[in-house]
Amino acid sequence: MKKIISVLILFIGLNSFAQKAPEVMKTEFPTKALQDKVVDSKGNSLTIEKALSKYKGKIIVLDIWATWCGDCITNMPALKNLHQNNPDVVFFYLSMDKTEEAWKNGIEKYKIEGEHFFLGNNWKGEFGTNIDLNWIPRYLVLDKKGKIADYYSVKADDPKVQATIDILRNK
Repeated sequence: MKKIISVLILFIGLNSFAQKAPEVMKTEFPTKALQDKVVDSKGNSLTIEKALSKYKGKIIVLDIWATWCGDCITNMPALKNLHQNNPDVVFFYLSMDKTEEAWKNGIEKYKIEGEHFFLGNNWKGEFGTNIDLNWIPRYLVLDKKGKIADYYSVKADDPKVQATIDILRNK
């Protein structure tokens, strides 16, 4: 009986702290979210909207991550595999590291190829709040017009990510 109660308590505890997918899967970024500022790898400050606009006409995998995030690092091999299998897709990284130094060191340490931007540890900023950010890593897939085709994935090897890319590629 004690084992059953212990398992039940463990199950309830784990479920109460697990990340929950948003109830509404958005297909567009709210305007406020796109106005948040990021820093590019050259130290230039720009809005997320301006950073994304450079890749209009391309499919984008947007990865929100940080070097301090164990799940982000654990997902790196799957993410690199996804990147390797989709050379025509832009991999756009938004770092939530606490410092630009940690962010730049992480890019080098983990040999992450793609487009890199520093958002900072800004969970409660306009971008994080408006996309219902509750967990990292978080992957979003954007279509060639910048619309959100996959709003919520927390694993790079989630079959939904590749399936969304394939559907967009064939449009």
